[in-house]
Amino acid sequence: MSPFSFGVGRKRVEVVDSADLTVHRGESVGLVGESGSGKTVTSLAAMGLLGHKGGRITRGRITFDGHDMTSAAESDWRAVRGSRIAMVFQQPMRSLNPAITVGEQIAEVLRRHVGLDRKAAWQRAVELIDRVHVADAGRRAHDYPHQFSGGMCQRVAIAIALACAPSLIIADEPTTALDVTVQRRILELFRELITESGISLVYISHDLAVVADLCERVTVMYAGQTIETGPVREVFEQPQHPYTAGLIGSIPRLGATTLSAIAGRVPSPDDMPLGCRFHPRCPHAVAGLCDEHPIELVTGSNGSVRCARQRQLTLVGWTGS
Repeated sequence: MSPFSFGVGRKRVEVVDSADLTVHRGESVGLVGESGSGKTVTSLAAMGLLGHKGGRITRGRITFDGHDMTSAAESDWRAVRGSRIAMVFQQPMRSLNPAITVGEQIAEVLRRHVGLDRKAAWQRAVELIDRVHVADAGRRAHDYPHQFSGGMCQRVAIAIALACAPSLIIADEPTTALDVTVQRRILELFRELITESGISLVYISHDLAVVADLCERVTVMYAGQTIETGPVREVFEQPQHPYTAGLIGSIPRLGATTLSAIAGRVPSPDDMPLGCRFHPRCPHAVAGLCDEHPIELVTGSNGSVRCARQRQLTLVGWTGS
């Protein structure tokens, strides 16, 4: 991935400095971090949508299936977006057209990208609605988004993403606004898709428990940088970065009388601290080591970490209780 910047007045502000994210075929990768860490901007760049928001890639590259998409024309992105890479957005009611039936919204994708005629596209749309476990799919395909619950709308959004059998789906906090029962069903659906269809998944979430349940690997972002990556179990049980340990420590636990929290807040993109960007909030920061020079992402056998004191710290991870 690459650094991304946005225009602010007469200057450009680099909001993501180093987003290192790799997804293999048939793999599920969690992307976690606080709001403002750069998760959504990274996902928009991976979909070729950064320019639509006034952003641009300043250096580095984005590759998909061996092809460098960094400087790809919009026509090239349109050939990939929706057909080979699809996205499920956080708020389905905002990504669905309220004036068009859900069946027609799915069928439109099939006509445009796959070239199906109107009848075949509609039949396939009904099949997809049934595939995401919406009961009575043939009838519900004629309904409008406002006639669906939030969970059902999210299923429709997933059906749209699945329409062209993409290789990669990026799901940007798709269960945030849903109750836990509906959330569980959506997660089970994603798990089915990975197992049965071999789809690669990037799952963006604040909920580390969901990522632990669904994903094989995890990438942790903070202040526009990747700060730790690795297999989910290893990262959560033995975190190497204090920020990762702080996120894990803030998870509510049964029987706990207090809730741990990370002091302070994510810095503004136009006012990043020198050295490690987490050092003003880090209880393990050392003056002269963590606050003067940029910290590089060091890659090991199973993952990567961006911490000057990695070898000196023993951090508390997820205990499962």
